[in-house]
Amino acid sequence: MATGNELCRVAVDAMGGDNAPHDVVAGAIEAVRAGGIQLALVGDPDKVESELAKHDISGLLISVVPSEGVLVEGEPPALALRQKPKASILVATGMIKQGHADAVVSMGSTGGAMAAAAVVLGRSEGVERPIIGGPIVGLAPHTFIADLGTNVDCKPSQLLSFAVIGNVFARQFWSIENPRVAILSVGSEAGKGNSLVHEASELLAKSSLNFIGNIEANDIPFNRAEVVICDGFVGNIIMKLTEGLGAAISDHLKSSLAGKLSSDDLQQVVQEVYELNNIVETLGGGPILGVNGVSIIGHGAGKADAVQKAIGMAKFSVDNRLVANINEELSQIRNLIES
Repeated sequence: MATGNELCRVAVDAMGGDNAPHDVVAGAIEAVRAGGIQLALVGDPDKVESELAKHDISGLLISVVPSEGVLVEGEPPALALRQKPKASILVATGMIKQGHADAVVSMGSTGGAMAAAAVVLGRSEGVERPIIGGPIVGLAPHTFIADLGTNVDCKPSQLLSFAVIGNVFARQFWSIENPRVAILSVGSEAGKGNSLVHEASELLAKSSLNFIGNIEANDIPFNRAEVVICDGFVGNIIMKLTEGLGAAISDHLKSSLAGKLSSDDLQQVVQEVYELNNIVETLGGGPILGVNGVSIIGHGAGKADAVQKAIGMAKFSVDNRLVANINEELSQIRNLIES
């Protein structure tokens, strides 16, 4: 693990994403130029070397690690892992397990990256399945929401682990000392919600977390809590609706304000509205949480700048011991509840 002034070693899935390997390689090079990173590009050697040849990389610590095959969206992850044991995401994730990398970054298949992280790195103790979570509403940039689609059917104990993970995330990334934790429900009053909400609320109330009870979806843009917990079915719907509204409102503004604003001002307004509602794309990516290693999954359509940001996220997570801190807090709260 990178510490002090050591370089953070990042393995990048060079073949993952809609714009691979061209934009992945370009973004990776910029991340190394920014400093503090030693990079391994994992993928088809001929294709990766061809992209590297388009850039001046003299003096940059970049190596190429060969792989065979790519996991793509739509493939059943478990089957794909068996059929493509040398796929780029598997080889890249394996570099952490082998001690050759501190983090892995992929803009490719979310399911493939999740499966590779769970199988190769292993789950944190007390975490049944890894999750994806983070800010998804630009008007509330310091509100962590989980799960965002990995676990569509959840048990109360899983929602508790989501809350613990979100609590560490908010403290590490946003320096919030005592994050407010809430559970998403159909009413803010105690007692509102389904059986999952009721049972999870009982567990959260027994934890050492700053649990404030229920909030509703319309509370999210107003930052009523720093950590908002729900099952992946609900979380994914909220995320997709937010992204769709951002795109639709941007298109509406583009047509309704045409001729009323200068082209530059109009483009600025449209872009701001879009980015406010497409945080995942804007940030480049986020960590897979609940696994024993730093694995960053980026937006599949991400360009070079998104790749650079995702690699920066990997470095930040390593430098701030995100995984170790999550594991320590999970253990503390599990012991508290059991006692």
